[in-house]
Amino acid sequence: MPAPLIRGHEVVIGFETHTQLSTASKIFSTASTAFGAAPNTQASVVDLALPGTLPVMNRGAVERAIRFGLAVGGQIAPLSIFARKNYFYPDLPKGYQISQYELPVVQGGAVKFMLDGAERSVRLTRAHLEEDAGKSVHDAVDGMSGIDLNRAGTPLLEIVSEPEMRSSKEAVEYARALHQLVVWLGICDGNMQEGSFRCDANVSVRKPGAPFGTRREIKNLNSFRFLQQAIDFEVQWQIDQLEDGLAIQQATVLFDPDTGETRAMRTKEDAHDYRYFPDPDLPPLVIEPAWIERVRSGMPELPAAMAERFVREDGLSAQDAAAMTQSLAFARYYEAVKAAGAPAKLAANWLMGEVSRRLNAEQVDIAAIPIDAATLAALIARVADGTVSNAGAKQVLEALWSGERAVDAVIEARGLKQVSDAGALDAIVDQVLAANPKSVDEYRAGKDKALNALVGQAMKASQGKANPAQITELLKARLSR
Repeated sequence: MPAPLIRGHEVVIGFETHTQLSTASKIFSTASTAFGAAPNTQASVVDLALPGTLPVMNRGAVERAIRFGLAVGGQIAPLSIFARKNYFYPDLPKGYQISQYELPVVQGGAVKFMLDGAERSVRLTRAHLEEDAGKSVHDAVDGMSGIDLNRAGTPLLEIVSEPEMRSSKEAVEYARALHQLVVWLGICDGNMQEGSFRCDANVSVRKPGAPFGTRREIKNLNSFRFLQQAIDFEVQWQIDQLEDGLAIQQATVLFDPDTGETRAMRTKEDAHDYRYFPDPDLPPLVIEPAWIERVRSGMPELPAAMAERFVREDGLSAQDAAAMTQSLAFARYYEAVKAAGAPAKLAANWLMGEVSRRLNAEQVDIAAIPIDAATLAALIARVADGTVSNAGAKQVLEALWSGERAVDAVIEARGLKQVSDAGALDAIVDQVLAANPKSVDEYRAGKDKALNALVGQAMKASQGKANPAQITELLKARLSR
């Protein structure tokens, strides 16, 4: 499919995503990585770069990097090097950042996702380990600024894509897929508000077939909505500049959610400006094949493989299977509902429908659902065997959501048991046909929609308790006489 053009220009987007690894301690020290502590209470002497201190590599951070590399089909480097990335900023206590440059821990790989109903794959250049910097804190009231070094030394896996995305929509789907994967793998909590998953988008535009244009890097985008808004604004701004005969200057820019605009923060450095050189305090990182296999053996089934299994074994559509694998917790809940006896398709329908609607309304994920899988399966079984209608089942779900636990007891207490007795249904049908001669005549004249009106009247007469499938069949039989 050809890349979409915007005012005759092709958009080129690449990503650098900083993923905070889910270790309890920092990458080169034993200081805590817990979020929300008072400023400068989680910065050790190593993080502060006091004289005489030496960094020690966190094994858990390396294992999380290996897990990611295996998941994306990348190459795990048997030997990788840590380097010093030199720049000066108030929240960088060393005057350099320990990162990886020439020999990263993961090379290559790809992230796959769905775009407009088709599978899309974006190649990765690399994923490398590094430490985070601290944080500058500005007080608008008294005009003072401070430095909080709690984040200094927090372990990051920086994931760099090739510049293969051609629209803000595609960029967002890539970012969502990457976010889902790192959370699924358990290597990152994915909390964008707390800075655990931060996207930097490199954006440029060019005429079709021309060399890449000059890129500008939009830093620290912490929501998918802002990501799309920032790229869309930046693309229009760059095209405006070019159409006015102005050159694009390589720069780092920030997105202002209040104005919906990007603004330049500083001119963008190139790699040589950072004067990378191997860190003399850290030996090369050696990863033996046996270590890789130990990590591989502990990995969960990946979302794409699980979705394929749901299509193959459960008969779900690709779209339904994707919904069931939106997170590992969601997939496990779906499988638990099936294991408790619910038919796969019905389980998926309820999870995508009423359950997701309620979770979204409360702005929580599946981990916060107040109904255990066995109870939901029991409710679905009562729908499947005709004990309760779909409308009645929604009332039961509401009661269960509020803390009641016994499905059958709720059905009985609320009088929601569906009427399936043939004699009772015959009486209801007789009543409806006698009361609606116009609809009867219309149906017999070939207007099939008239049947829906009669079914509706029958359900109303039964106060919603009649089995709609049986009512429909009884009406059709009676009207065909």
